[in-house]
This record gives sequence, structure tokens and C-alpha cells, in this order.
Amino acid sequence: MVSPSPEVNFPVHFQNHIAWVKIPDRLSVLEAVDFKSTCHNLVLGDQVPQAIILDFSETTFIDSSGVGALVSNLKAAKNKNVELLLKNVSPQVMAVFSLTSLDQVLTFQQDEPAPHGDNSQLPVTHPSVRSVVKRSIDIVGALVGLVITAVLSIPIVIAIRFDSPGPILFGQIRCGWMGKRFRMWKFRSMVINAEELKNTIPNQAKGQIFKNDQDPRITKVGRFLRRTSLDELPQFWNVLMGEMSLVGTRPPTPDEVERYEVPQWQRLDVKPGMTGEWQVGGRSQIKDFEDIIRLDLKYQENWSLMYDLKMIVRTIAILFKKNSGAM
Repeated sequence: MVSPSPEVNFPVHFQNHIAWVKIPDRLSVLEAVDFKSTCHNLVLGDQVPQAIILDFSETTFIDSSGVGALVSNLKAAKNKNVELLLKNVSPQVMAVFSLTSLDQVLTFQQDEPAPHGDNSQLPVTHPSVRSVVKRSIDIVGALVGLVITAVLSIPIVIAIRFDSPGPILFGQIRCGWMGKRFRMWKFRSMVINAEELKNTIPNQAKGQIFKNDQDPRITKVGRFLRRTSLDELPQFWNVLMGEMSLVGTRPPTPDEVERYEVPQWQRLDVKPGMTGEWQVGGRSQIKDFEDIIRLDLKYQENWSLMYDLKMIVRTIAILFKKNSGAM
């Protein structure tokens, strides 16, 4: 479970049926839960305001939990036909909105023109995000992995072609650092209409994940690729592009993130990884979303370069064990 955050005060005052909410200098997991509660109470109260103005003039830091709370507040406001307006957003915060494409759906007002944020102004939500050594390890590992992928892809491509019709690669939209969406690549292990059939398959997992040990959508070759984790080799390209890391948290799908409670957005404070605590912890046996949250937060708490290297070694060792891969 995600531990509750301490209560944070969000001053609210009203003027002509408009609610003004003062946002503090930081909007992180410590403040995000109460930020969400404050705005939800406004739109669900007896006197619903015509608009809510969020004053970001003093805010210079926002993390994934803050983004999650803002997304939740935007949805709640739209459901009640309440305008949500962000006022005086700093370049640092605007850079995050640009990264996550929220700048395209939010409404802004500036008392004075603000310079547009760039990547150098993005927040350091976790030490691993700006680690030059970690990124160097990712690049070297990705290049080596892509060479291995090129060699192994020959028999894999032939096997997929003979097993079932459809493309060799499967691309799926996932959420990365801060919730930024990217296309994650795999060797196709399911039938081509797998996404359309998903709602017909019983979900054996709890929470915001989907698992079925006998998923009929998985092909014969696909079951072998998953058991050996060979289906994930194309993700070395995602690592090379900086969308993923060799080691990190499990990359969630957008529909999973849509159902997150605010504290659960913490898992997006680091880059998703090809491997991590969830992988070496027996991912095919993990069927409770809270267990994934616990493992992801464990990685964030214990992270170091040596921890990453140990995780890579453990992953390589586990790949040679029977039934270690995903099902």
C-alpha cells in the first residue's frame, strides 16, 4: 500500500462565483492528495463555482503525483461543467505540462508572458532521472542488446511467420517518466486482434492490471517467447531512445494510469525499465496491483548504480530458470 501523505493546506477564496486556489511552491506526493481533495470538494459541494482558478505563481516543482492530481481535478471539473484555469505557471512547471502534453488540454492565463520551458528545466523527481552514469550504462547495454536482437531475430521472425498471420513486431502505447506516453516494442506474441478480444478474457489479477495464466490470445510461439522473455528484446530500442531504462519500474498502459489514485502516480517518478523488482520478484505470479506498487516504490527507495547492476545480474540469472517469464 502507498502510505498516506500528511495534510497540506490549500487556501481557497471566492470572488464572483469563482474559486481561487493557491498552489504551494511544490506540488508533489506530499501535497497532491490534499490538492485533489480541495478541488473535488469544490465541484461536489452545495455551491459549485463557475470556474476554479489555480494560482501557480509560486510553484516551481511538480512531480508525477502532482500531475496525477491535476488530471483528476480536470476530469472532475469537466464533469460538472466547471472551467479550470491555471494562472501564472512557471517555466519549470510548464516544461512538465509540455512533456506530458497537458499543455494541449489545460487552459492558462499569464499576467506577464512567461518563457517556454525546455528539457533543462524539467524537475529531478528521483536521483536516477539525471544520472549520467545510469544513462551511459543504458546506452551501452542497449547497443549490445540490439546486436543480440539482430542475431536472434532471424529464427524468431521465421517462427512468428509460420505460427500465425500478422506483423512481426507489436507496438503498444505505455506511460513513461511523469506519464509521458511512448510506443513500447515487442515481438508479437498474440493473435493480431488481441486488443479487441481483451474484454472477453477473465482477469485473474486484482487492481489496475490484467493477467490470465491461460490467455487464449497468446500463440504457441508467443508462449515460448514470453516464457523466455525473448519477446521483449525490441525494447532495447526504447532504452536507446531514452524512453525506458535497462532497470526501472514496470511501464503501465494509459488505461491503467487512468484508474490510479493520486499516490500511485509515484511509480512514474522514475523511467520504466526492461527489468526491475517486479521482474526478478516473479512477475508471472504477481496478480495484485498493490504488490507491483510496493515493488516499484522499493526500487525507488533502494536505487543506486550498484543496485541497478545487481538487478541486471539477477535478471540474467532468472531468465535461465523454468517458467520465469511472463504468461
